Amino acid sequence: MTISGMTGFARAEGEHAGQRWVWEVRSVNGRNLDLKLRLPPGFDAIEPPARAGANAAFKRGSVQATLTLARDAAAAAPLRIDFALVDRLIDAGEPLVRANKVERARWDGLLSVRGVLQSEDAAELSDEDRAALEAALVAGFHQALAGLAQARQAEGRSLAAIFSDAADKLDALIAAARVTAGAAPQAALDRIKQRLEALAPDIKLDPQRVAQEAAIAAMRADVAEELERLTAHAAELRALITKPEPAGRRLDFLSQELSREANTLCSKSADLELTRIGLDLKTVVDQIKEQAANVE
Repeated sequence: MTISGMTGFARAEGEHAGQRWVWEVRSVNGRNLDLKLRLPPGFDAIEPPARAGANAAFKRGSVQATLTLARDAAAAAPLRIDFALVDRLIDAGEPLVRANKVERARWDGLLSVRGVLQSEDAAELSDEDRAALEAALVAGFHQALAGLAQARQAEGRSLAAIFSDAADKLDALIAAARVTAGAAPQAALDRIKQRLEALAPDIKLDPQRVAQEAAIAAMRADVAEELERLTAHAAELRALITKPEPAGRRLDFLSQELSREANTLCSKSADLELTRIGLDLKTVVDQIKEQAANVE
């Protein structure tokens, strides 16, 4: 298994006792887990188990879940008209009709008033039937979460390939830096000789003194520790992308450590080639940091 991303979409649908339900869940990047539920009126009881399911499935990401309910036409309950409400509406409008301010209410207009046309709904279910419907809806939500997890895992596989490629680039750059850094003492000695000869061509140079100065310059430019830490961080990157556990925060921290070592390498460098390698390292590290924001 590999790391998981935070972007995905899933849908689950089903039917229970004449009620057709549809869950749609989608997620995007987020520093923490944030679940937003959109439920039909009267179904607040399924929110706690839904949140518990999301907390068990994911650790990070902004997740939005929407539940839609509709009765099957064949199982629809008989319609009922609230005639008392119709009478009140007609009586309330009668003065306006007599004053010729409005026309007399039409039947189709009255039926469109909320509450006039009624049907059986979930609020009129027995306690036992409501509990069974809510259990079916929670089970459907878990089904949708499983589909979302698969979508996020697919994104994780793509991210793992990107991180693996970045680790290869790190290894190559670190190896090149070792070669360049290995030649640093001799290069420092040559630079000191050239400068001294340019400043005082008639003065005989003390080889021992020149060697001491070169040694001091080489020690200041020594990047062996930085390269060792970069190597260890590259190995940690490879280890993280092969684990199924959430690794987003660890990858973010690792990218900070990589950036710190690359910056130190550049600041210590007294060689143009080593500086170029350090800049290339920083570019790869920035890519790692950017993609780490997509990892759960």
